[in-house]
Formats: sequence, structure tokens, C-alpha cells
Amino acid sequence: MDRREFASIVPALLAIGGVLSTQAEGQTAAPAAASAAPARQLPELKSGVFKPQAGRGMQGGHESHQFLTGMLAGGTIRLEMHESLQQAGAPHEAVGTHKHSEIWLMQRGVGTLYLNGTEYTMNAGDVGLCVAGDEHWIANKSDGEIAYFVVTVGPPE
Repeated sequence: MDRREFASIVPALLAIGGVLSTQAEGQTAAPAAASAAPARQLPELKSGVFKPQAGRGMQGGHESHQFLTGMLAGGTIRLEMHESLQQAGAPHEAVGTHKHSEIWLMQRGVGTLYLNGTEYTMNAGDVGLCVAGDEHWIANKSDGEIAYFVVTVGPPE
């Protein structure tokens, strides 16, 4: 699947994001007064075409190219999309949990998607879904580079 084909399914992915919980079960938002730093104001996204931005280069076997980050109309749903690359032998991403949901589309290579204690194999063309609150990471399990798109949908964090 190339970028154009992936872009054609983004509206369906956004629809999925709209029905997913905006806050994971058991998670509570930190009170505004307790925040160490004010939340970053994100721009409202407008319809259009988004080209990948230059990354910072390969760091620790990982590289990322941002396409877009912002808020959908109404200001309650944050949308972000990037493409990630991982070299063979690179350590997996840090274990994470978020208030947003993540959708991965494996472009090339073979990866392992860890979700709440279970590891799943992702081949080129596979889509992985991590709903808000899931513990997760993704790792390269192939002999070459892996590449995957990531779409995040959820509340601003």
C-alpha cells in the first residue's frame, strides 16, 4: 500500500477514532493547576494535502517524518500522522500508554506489535490498532528496515 492508498482510508480511520473512547478506562485527566507546563496550543487542521516534513535523521535506529499534527474542528479531538522507520536490530520503542488511540499501517518489513502483554506479528499491509490506555510498543523483527505509518486520534495531551 502506498501513501495515496493509505490517504484514501484515513477518513475511515478517523471515523473509528470518533467512536473510540476519548479517555481510557481508569485514567483521569490531571487537574490544570497540577500541570507543570501549560498545554501546547495546536492549530486547527484544515482539509488539504500534507507532505512529510524533514526528520531529524536516524537516531538510535529510529527515524520519523511528521505529516500533520493539530486539532479537528470543535477543538476536542487531536489528530497526528507520521511515518516511522526502524533499522534492523534497533531497540523497540519505549513502552507507552496514552489517552489517544493509535493506528499503525506496516508499509514494509516485519514488525512486532506489543499490546498489553501479547506480541503480534505485523507484515507489510497489516494494520494494528491500540486503543487509549493500552500498554504498547513496536519493534523491528526483520533483517532489513521496517517502515510504518502511525495515525493518532484522541484528546489533546
